[in-house]
Amino acid sequence: MRTSPAHDLTAETQAERERLAALFCDLSPEQWDTLSLCEGWRVREVVAHITMPFRTKPLGTIAGMIRAGFSFTKYADRDARSTAGEMSGAELVHLLQRNIGNPWQPPGGGGAGALSHDVIHGLDATEPLGLPAPSADRIALVLASTGPRQLRFFGVDLHGHRLTATDADVSVGDGTNVVPMTVKDILLVVTGRYPFTP
Repeated sequence: MRTSPAHDLTAETQAERERLAALFCDLSPEQWDTLSLCEGWRVREVVAHITMPFRTKPLGTIAGMIRAGFSFTKYADRDARSTAGEMSGAELVHLLQRNIGNPWQPPGGGGAGALSHDVIHGLDATEPLGLPAPSADRIALVLASTGPRQLRFFGVDLHGHRLTATDADVSVGDGTNVVPMTVKDILLVVTGRYPFTP
């Protein structure tokens, strides 16, 4: 697995935000209310979550975490639902457009974490809507940073298998049983969106 220079990750993150904003700006009310790949969230909650880093300040995040019993999952869920109820789809898209160049990176995640956040949650919204996915090369950059820690976070156990991309030079897992898949399907499996059925 190769690593990527920071400027590549930054450029790809900005390009992904721009791509998503262009897709989301044409959504109908029914599409905004379509169930996403994130359990319990519609497309509008997912887009609200994508914009979370641009809306929240450190003190607000700390306060939200305290109210959520220091569970980031609970805090993020409350934030997404609240924001989705307060902001229209057009307002969410405008917020995303204004922050295409935002330098946010998740704590400890760096540039790869920022790209992963937008690509993964972008797929959460676009897959159920049948909208285009990112390029294979962009998804491969996300997969290049996927290791045992990420698999544990999403509760995925590859059971001695290695998922090898058919459309990019990347694989995940160190097992001896090679399972060929597209990069998009690999990412959806290793993030727990699709079940792993070798």
